Amino acid sequence: MNKLGMLFFTLAAVACMGQQEYTSPAGYDLSSPVTIKMPAILDEISGISFSDKSDTVYAVQDENGTVFHFKPGDKDLGATKFAKKGDYEDISVFNDQLVVLRSDGSLYLFPVNETSQAEAVHVKEWKKMVPGGEYEALYADPATREIVVLCKQCAADKKTSNVTGYVLQWANDSLFIKDRFTLDAAAISKGSSKHKGAFRPSALARNPRTGQWYILSSVNKMLVLADKNWQITETHTLRPSLFPQPEGIAFDKNGHLFISNEKGTAGYGTILKFELKQ
Repeated sequence: MNKLGMLFFTLAAVACMGQQEYTSPAGYDLSSPVTIKMPAILDEISGISFSDKSDTVYAVQDENGTVFHFKPGDKDLGATKFAKKGDYEDISVFNDQLVVLRSDGSLYLFPVNETSQAEAVHVKEWKKMVPGGEYEALYADPATREIVVLCKQCAADKKTSNVTGYVLQWANDSLFIKDRFTLDAAAISKGSSKHKGAFRPSALARNPRTGQWYILSSVNKMLVLADKNWQITETHTLRPSLFPQPEGIAFDKNGHLFISNEKGTAGYGTILKFELKQ
């Protein structure tokens, strides 16, 4: 091989070594989304959810106590004020109710039908319902009326590989902690240097077809899957060009996967739709 050929061979080898492997969970192609651009008010979109009865998206951003609602692709947004300004991180819809998570573990709940108004009237607030820490991931189960909250950074997990979660029960207009569990994030980094570092969940959803938990970690640029017992089964590295700051995740009634991003280099927030492959 001549010197020029050797140079090209070396450059190609270096390029291959630097390539990152990006994978997708079964049924989805995370490299091929439909991109929905968000208006400026949702530059800091932090959580999304769907009702199981419609294709309406419900969203929050991490500065205002407002729920936004719209059909994917629509330019016009509905907006409903439910609380004062604060760091609101996730949202979920269940049994005609909306529940919103604030980063300090406080929860807000009000009827979905009040999103037709400029301000929600029947808002229930539970301040710091879970032990002290930072929380960004929430899921509400319409079948059991349970609300799951995952720690992003909590004192209970300090110096461990655990991520603590809490199951809260909604019953008789009351909310109480039903159970506590841990997810062992050590499974993420086993045998792989690219996934070293603390796992910081930023959003949570459950696949309606498989029952698997889908957990986003924005700081790690990862999508992690876990079984019903919170055992980690898959880890997928997210492509930074598509996922500059993934903060929200949800499935619609047809099983399509949606991931929202706060604004990145493009200068605007996005929702990425990944259609379920039949």
